[in-house]
Amino acid sequence: MRNEFMKKLIKIVIPIAFQQLMLSLVSVSDAIMLGRLSQNSLAAVSLASQVSFVENLFLAAMTIGFSIFGAQYWGKKDKEAFAQIFAYVMKVTISIAFLFFLAAACIPQRLMQIFTNDRILLKGGAIYLRVVSSAYLLTGISQIYLCMLKNSGRSSKSSVISSASVFINIILNAVFIFGFIGFPQMGIAGAALATVIARFIEVLWCIFETAKGDCIKLPLQNVGGNNRAFYKNFWKYTNPVLANEIIWGIGFTMYSVIMGHLGTDAVAANSIANIVKNLAACFCLGIGSGGSIIIGNELGAGDLETAKVYGRKLCHASIVSGVISGILILLLMPVVLVTIELSPEAEYYLKWMLVMCAYYMIGKSVNSTVIAGIFCAGGDSRFGLFCDSAVMWCMVVPVGFIAAFLWDLPVLVVYFILSLDEMLKLPAVYKHFQKYKWVNDLTQKEGVL
Repeated sequence: MRNEFMKKLIKIVIPIAFQQLMLSLVSVSDAIMLGRLSQNSLAAVSLASQVSFVENLFLAAMTIGFSIFGAQYWGKKDKEAFAQIFAYVMKVTISIAFLFFLAAACIPQRLMQIFTNDRILLKGGAIYLRVVSSAYLLTGISQIYLCMLKNSGRSSKSSVISSASVFINIILNAVFIFGFIGFPQMGIAGAALATVIARFIEVLWCIFETAKGDCIKLPLQNVGGNNRAFYKNFWKYTNPVLANEIIWGIGFTMYSVIMGHLGTDAVAANSIANIVKNLAACFCLGIGSGGSIIIGNELGAGDLETAKVYGRKLCHASIVSGVISGILILLLMPVVLVTIELSPEAEYYLKWMLVMCAYYMIGKSVNSTVIAGIFCAGGDSRFGLFCDSAVMWCMVVPVGFIAAFLWDLPVLVVYFILSLDEMLKLPAVYKHFQKYKWVNDLTQKEGVL
């Protein structure tokens, strides 16, 4: 069983982890290139990207909801049901993505006012949002296509498409931001335009790929949905995920709001720390996403005992991954401090923020694997909602606001408080895992397709 687990882990997790790495490299390239222009350009785009972050919360809920049922039906070898789920989730996701497109295109200034009151950052962020707005719609489409490929045994192809798109994005970043090969220097707007073009190519590639051979096609006749019993069941398990993503995401966005009102040095340092943290977390997120598929396949096939064993192995892998990711952050620290041009105060903040990110990665790795991966694979999606609500909104966010605005504590003390959330969850996550409430074959429940 060990060899079989390792084969599945390598086949599914490695491509997804590589895909996560490539996505993180876009943020790295933005930070390096915009940081070369000015610290304000870097800070403005970092705050404007919070809109994309919020959209990604909805997209994450849709992809997790898709994976909850998609992985199980694929394990059950029911391709027709899988295709119907694909069609329904695509319809919902496009509707959500279209709203973000409208908001970024029509009211970018108002969106930026949520995160900062600095005039320079407001202006730069609004420019970025207006240009990048159409990418929000394209991202919604491509993410569901890529999720479908992952859940139907084509993780490697999904990784190739996403990684190629990232590579194109990085190249176009340099061309448009600095004005290479005859293009005008566009700065912030250039970074946004590069993202739009890359997402457009990604969508076209996904459509072309799914048109080939025996790949699952998007059944347009089912996009409207005609199985009310199933869709009610779908939302029964997806709504807690969506609520959890929103509650966690708004809480995490509050971190940016708090840091955004502590000065541009704090904003710049926090944005770089987040990029490095996301870069180091790639394999952790790959285990969570890939682990969900592995567990879901076993549950859908009716092999519940194997799912339990795989769940325990994934937990062990997540701990190792978190430790390695933390060490990686510490190793990257000297390179980051030399590469990014920051003020002396911002550089000081960044150094100690990265130290705190190192231990944060252990909790992040375990929680993303267990809560978003293992638990959701079996439909146990409510635990994450209750856990994040309690930790973020009853503890970390209130104390963070008080520390920053009432007690006026130093920036690094505030950041330390805001970095406690993942570690505080661990005891409750471990206890809940051992109850095995996540071991469910959802294809056997009422409302199946």
